[in-house]
Amino acid sequence: MTREELNKEIQNEINEENNSSKKKHIIKFIIKTLAFAIIFFTLFFTYTTYVSTVKIDIREYRIKNKKVPKSLSGLKIIQLSDLHFGSTMFNDNVKDIKKKVNKRKPDLIVFTGDLIDKNYKLKSKEQEKLIKYLKAMDAALGKYAILGDEDNELVSTIFNQSNFTILRNENELIYKEDNNAILLIGLSSKDKNLSKAYNYFKEENHNANIYTITLTHKPDIADEIVSNYPTDLILAGHSHNGNIRIPFTKYALFKYNGAKKYDQDYYEINNTKLYISSGLGTHNSFRLFCRPSINFFRISTK
Repeated sequence: MTREELNKEIQNEINEENNSSKKKHIIKFIIKTLAFAIIFFTLFFTYTTYVSTVKIDIREYRIKNKKVPKSLSGLKIIQLSDLHFGSTMFNDNVKDIKKKVNKRKPDLIVFTGDLIDKNYKLKSKEQEKLIKYLKAMDAALGKYAILGDEDNELVSTIFNQSNFTILRNENELIYKEDNNAILLIGLSSKDKNLSKAYNYFKEENHNANIYTITLTHKPDIADEIVSNYPTDLILAGHSHNGNIRIPFTKYALFKYNGAKKYDQDYYEINNTKLYISSGLGTHNSFRLFCRPSINFFRISTK
């Protein structure tokens, strides 16, 4: 073998070693990248599915309005919404919600729709416990519910057995110590009838200046309400505030029919305040930067 051939063979061996070393580095890089990606997405999935969906946020709001009677000044209202039992919320969670609610000693509890997840078949024992925990929620002046787009007759039965009054395009006067009242209106999600719901204002001796609270499942109806009927406060659900929100922006990843315009937690439309619960359960079993919430309102006269 000539020297030239020997040098060429040695050079080929060196090149093969270099190529082999490069391949090993590339393989190691790919393995590390895949391992990082697997760990990241595992942690992301665990947090968004099992942590962010069950750590309930208590959102406290103070509202002042001169139309609130002095006898009802300081009224405490708890709003629950979109439990979607069977999604990420089960009876242990409802038991915890009951404790959080009763700890705040509300005057009113309102539920703004979607109690049971539409894809979940409620077992009889689960139903018994759910009724037990809902019934154990205490409110001095009453418990009220409206039905969401996923609610059925079973949900109506559960609410009735839990001492909730279901408002189907109906209104109720709320009194405390004297004859001065506020008006609570509940809209039905499936067959809304605003004329019927607001028929109080058609009565001959109605109080045109009465403080009015409207419960609606879907918030996008707010414009129609405000344009045609007097209401001071609207409490809604359905939007889940978008399930996933982009921090420091108003952008929500998911928008649902009936909550495409209004999906954040608060708006003011003319002089009407609109608060939208982020809900307790989920539509799709995950949340990010949008924890489930119990809304707690303190309403006072100016």
